[in-house]
Amino acid sequence: MTSLLATLSAGIVFGVALAAPPGPMNAIIAEESVVRGWLAGFKAGLGAMSADAIFFVLAALGVVAFVERFPLLRAGMVGVGGVLMLYFAYGAVSDIQSSFRAGGGATDDSDPRIGTGFRKAFVLALTNPYQILFWLTIGVGLLEPGRLDVLAYTPYVGADLAGLLVVQTGSPALIVGFFLGIVVWITGFPAALRAAQRRVATFAPLVAGASALVLAGFGVLFLVDAVRTLV
Repeated sequence: MTSLLATLSAGIVFGVALAAPPGPMNAIIAEESVVRGWLAGFKAGLGAMSADAIFFVLAALGVVAFVERFPLLRAGMVGVGGVLMLYFAYGAVSDIQSSFRAGGGATDDSDPRIGTGFRKAFVLALTNPYQILFWLTIGVGLLEPGRLDVLAYTPYVGADLAGLLVVQTGSPALIVGFFLGIVVWITGFPAALRAAQRRVATFAPLVAGASALVLAGFGVLFLVDAVRTLV
């Protein structure tokens, strides 16, 4: 039982560590949270996690390996992802204006736009070949017997955290914990943003602006990557 709980806990840490760093998904979650409320932010996170669940199943079946065998297909996905990010960045700029008009507050839970975050994050995640690559390599390895240096794969700071948390793979508890960790993040991150928003009147426009910059930056990087592959 102790070993099972340790593996589950390691999975949770792994899920949070991969979900927490800044990136396009967190930019969408942040924007939705401060402009439309906690539920909208949570649903955006749920959209990204749903794509992860689909990739996990497809990777376990060997289906997503198809993408890596065809560079042009991968480049097309990167290009589509870049265009979508730029489009969502434009939407975030529009949210800056609307949040100023609304006095910096979020909409209530009856706003029909609350569900748009789920669709945005879900579609963006499905067109992200880097997410597919994760499930082709590290993700599938979670079910195969072996060892995993959990924190070494943390974006940006993995090299500094290598060796701190090494667990045995091959246990379903690790996968369950991984997705529980994502749930912890997509629940707590929007809640923290909403709490900060109550203290800072201009918080919503600031976060929407930061989200627009992050999405635009990643959009440009994705398009550059796609063009380099094609030429």
